[in-house]
Formats: sequence, structure tokens, C-alpha cells
Amino acid sequence: MDLEMIIMNIINYSGEARSLCMEGISYAKKGNLKEARANIEKANGKIACAHKSQTKLIQLEAQGGKQEFSLLLVHAQDHLMNAITIRDMAREFVDLYEVVYNSLMTEGSKANA
Repeated sequence: MDLEMIIMNIINYSGEARSLCMEGISYAKKGNLKEARANIEKANGKIACAHKSQTKLIQLEAQGGKQEFSLLLVHAQDHLMNAITIRDMAREFVDLYEVVYNSLMTEGSKANA
């Protein structure tokens, strides 16, 4: 696989992961925590694929295959780091929404008692 294809794989998988996480946050905001967590799990798979492509590049360089500076590679790395950060934040948001919804349910059941 050529360098540009590996880089594009990182960008593609990372972008998909980011989108899945943002959609997961949206699900959690609406109270659909199960779907939110499912999206984050799908994002984990995409991040794993991006990381696998990144590892190929690292192995190539470790074997002496030095690459020229590539703005596209920097862009790909940025996408991957952002996807990982968004995924971590999405987990926190989903957990937070769960606490909020559980609290509202507890308050609602007390009001009905």
C-alpha cells in the first residue's frame, strides 16, 4: 500500500470515528444512552483501524524508510488525535447525561409518591 493510501485511511477512519462520537453525544442528549454507547463502540473500531494504519507508517520508518515531510500526514495525525480526544470526551458526556437522567427519574418518582 502506498504512503498516500495509508494516510487517507487514517483520515477516513478518524473522521468516521469523530462523527460516530458526535452522533453518540446527540443520542445521549436525547436520553438514548444505549445507542450513544453503541456509537462510541463503533468509533473504537474505526480508531483501531486508523491506529493500525499509523502503526504501518511507524514500522516503515523504523525499518529505515524515511519519509519526506508531508502536510497530508500531519493532517492525518491531527484527525486521529482529535478523534481520540472526541471519543474520550463523548464517553464522559454520555456518563454525565446518564447521571442527569437518573437524577431526573429519581426526582420524578419522589414527586409521584
